[in-house]
Amino acid sequence: MSLQDQISERRKEIRTDGYALSVGEWISLYENGELDIHPEFQRFYRWSCSQKTALIESILLGIPIPSIFVSQREDGIWDVVDGLQRLSTVFEFLGVLKDEKGKLLPPLVLEGTKYLPSLNGVTWEGENSLPSDAKLILKRSKLNVSILLRESDTTTKYDLFQRLNTGGSQASDQEVRNCILVMLRPDMYHWLRKLSDHAGFQETISISDRLIKESYDLELALRFIIFHSIDTDQLGSVGDVGVFLSEKMREMATSKKVDLDAIGKNFDSTFKLLSETLADFSFKRWDERKDRFMGSFNISQYEVVACGIGYNISQGRTPTDIESKVRGLWSNPEYTDWTGSGMTAARRLPRLVPLGRRVFSI
Repeated sequence: MSLQDQISERRKEIRTDGYALSVGEWISLYENGELDIHPEFQRFYRWSCSQKTALIESILLGIPIPSIFVSQREDGIWDVVDGLQRLSTVFEFLGVLKDEKGKLLPPLVLEGTKYLPSLNGVTWEGENSLPSDAKLILKRSKLNVSILLRESDTTTKYDLFQRLNTGGSQASDQEVRNCILVMLRPDMYHWLRKLSDHAGFQETISISDRLIKESYDLELALRFIIFHSIDTDQLGSVGDVGVFLSEKMREMATSKKVDLDAIGKNFDSTFKLLSETLADFSFKRWDERKDRFMGSFNISQYEVVACGIGYNISQGRTPTDIESKVRGLWSNPEYTDWTGSGMTAARRLPRLVPLGRRVFSI
């Protein structure tokens, strides 16, 4: 098939529409339950008060705002694909934004800006409320919407979400995956989050609060789920590991054959065993000269140790003598030659995953 034929074929799978809606109309859609902004996403998008104020200022001054992208579901409701923070900011300022439990959040209090210093302390209602004329300006201002119609290919929404929310977004790659998983299969998202909260898992990975805030612990849980059981023939096609994780996650979320209970039990057994044997040294480098584990979390060691142990447990074998085997990795050329700075996941995973399975099989 030629390039032009491929373009034409893919264009047939996407059906869109677009027009402008006033802020007042957006609020009506939200309050009537016709617009789903996925309040679960709020934890992944961390706009500061200054950024929120800048958006309100832009609307008041008539500065163009990027289009909101939505996807029309089978029930007619619009899912916000891109524009969550913009809409949430407007709803928060007007005092209508709700949290995951349906509870109203406190209204936004604006800060002063370079062009509108008098915005400092301004709210929608109250003693220092926005002037009436300015309220009308804001509610009548138009925000363009691009609609991905329900006739489009079912995977297009998630492709679009990922394209629009990676690269320049404040959300980490895993936070974007979390959002996609919430849209695809909410129960699986909550299952993954529950796994990441496992006490033994949290003890063994021992990562910083910043990384946890960016959902790196969920990414590590996802890496375990995928790589402890993956067919080794697939390891040569990993390429960009972030893209690979996203695609495998989507395959799991849409498959009826994935046994989450079995995976969860294996996860529990793996990290209980590691917690009992190595605790927070599980994924730290062994220094032969100093005769101790040192440093911070090591992703290569995680891929060998956690995934190797998890694979063998799934095969009915409980690894023994774990500490000496982990120490031995650091004198094993098969491990040291494929780790370290500059070694990409695409190059190391085809070597390290099989290595882990062999090391912990006896």
